[in-house]
Amino acid sequence: MATPLFEIDGLHVSVEGAEILKGVDLVVDEGEIHALMGPNGSGKSTLANALLGNPEYQVTAGAVRYKGEDITGWATDVRGKAGIFLAFQYPEEIPGVPVVQFLKQALAARKGIEDLSMLETRMAIMEWMKRLGMDPSFGDRYLNEGFSGGEKKRNEILQMAILEPDLAILDETDSGLDIDALRVVADGVNHVRADRPKLGALLITHYQRILDLLKPDRVHILVDGKVVDSGGPELAQRLEQEGYDAWRA
Repeated sequence: MATPLFEIDGLHVSVEGAEILKGVDLVVDEGEIHALMGPNGSGKSTLANALLGNPEYQVTAGAVRYKGEDITGWATDVRGKAGIFLAFQYPEEIPGVPVVQFLKQALAARKGIEDLSMLETRMAIMEWMKRLGMDPSFGDRYLNEGFSGGEKKRNEILQMAILEPDLAILDETDSGLDIDALRVVADGVNHVRADRPKLGALLITHYQRILDLLKPDRVHILVDGKVVDSGGPELAQRLEQEGYDAWRA
């Protein structure tokens, strides 16, 4: 049996002494996109932070494995350099740092190349911005400063394209977007996946509507810190019709 790209095995996570995740199991293989859905307070954001390696979220049991290696204790930057990308629900503003400069530094760290060419990097960024329907002037704006919600999310997709991760964790990428912005972001994700067919992705979301555009291979429902059901895209359709009450104990 092939080693999974990414595996969450019996993961328990506590925050300030309170257990939030109570044994989460999930496996993502190369080229697959998985959707994790759940009501407010189910533990979705806790899971995203734990997968990021946020030290405020304490893993008390279980493990996270990437390409067969236990990364539970890895620092955030080590995970990123290894090819794990996290798109934040609320991307932070970094005044004074242009998008292009930020991406150059992040790419240099990801590739382990200190003298990365600014010209080549800018050309690659401009090419991806064109593919994502972004104005070329976007690259010279300060990172997320004054960005609309849609611009912030599209910038996250640009980062994912440039950094070429093997695993992308998209934490409520659709949050706060109108239907047009949602389509732009979903199209961007699909562009990146077409360019990198082995990319695995875990999409954490509240809503069915983005799944209509991204077509996940598997859907998981998280309730009260546990995955209570898994299935194909039809599971999300059932959830849309019945709500979460059907899965609450």
